[in-house]
Amino acid sequence: MRRATIPRDECLGLLRHADFARVVISVRCLPAALPARIAVVDDHELLLASTEEAVVLAARRGDVLSVQIDGLESDGATWSVMASGIAAMPSGEPALSGPLTRAIAGGSTLIALPLTVVSGERVG
Repeated sequence: MRRATIPRDECLGLLRHADFARVVISVRCLPAALPARIAVVDDHELLLASTEEAVVLAARRGDVLSVQIDGLESDGATWSVMASGIAAMPSGEPALSGPLTRAIAGGSTLIALPLTVVSGERVG
């Protein structure tokens, strides 16, 4: 089995094509992976929409959050991308579209996550 690091540019491309991810966070000192809608704003910021109280509170406190996506390629190889940064409530009114807009209309809270650390790995 081969393992290969995915370059940052390719990781960002995979994030751009995803609209759903897991937010990896510590809840009462235990690891949790909670669902969120996502959208890459540019190469430096990710917006996420979540109804999960723990995620929203973490963003309001300025905690570090990680977002993870995974995929399966046609040849059976798998890949995983993780992006981490200090979460915050977005400044201003970001332009939203697609699933993120629907999530906000449905009661989700919008959170900004700078893409401080982006890493990925392909296995197969």
